[in-house]
Amino acid sequence: MAEEGKIGFELVSPEQLLMSEDVEMVLVPGVEGDFGVLARHAPLISSLRPGVVGICRKGRQPEERYFVAGGFAEVTGERCTVLAEYPIEVSTMDRGEVEQELKNAREDLADAKDDKERGAAERRIAVSEAKLRALAA
Repeated sequence: MAEEGKIGFELVSPEQLLMSEDVEMVLVPGVEGDFGVLARHAPLISSLRPGVVGICRKGRQPEERYFVAGGFAEVTGERCTVLAEYPIEVSTMDRGEVEQELKNAREDLADAKDDKERGAAERRIAVSEAKLRALAA
């Protein structure tokens, strides 16, 4: 049970539990728009789009930011669990590497031979562009 005024937060990847602590607020990139989660939030489950999960320990500004390529969020009145695809702390991302990922994905899209290859390249482009937006914020 989270302390008064806080919500329990867990950030989980397929490989490991990255974070488990009580926080004031979590900012989540839902597929239908960003949403903030505070204590006593209404229950919901949401798919995530590529974007940034912000962890606010004190106040409404995130002290820690994780980029996620997608995933799901489950929210109850006491807990927010984010099951994330490829989470990475934004502060550790390298702009040059992300720009190269985007260039490679665009080349793969141009060379795609079928819908499956096109879809995979388009997904990688969307993730790379979201990473660049995260770095610019």
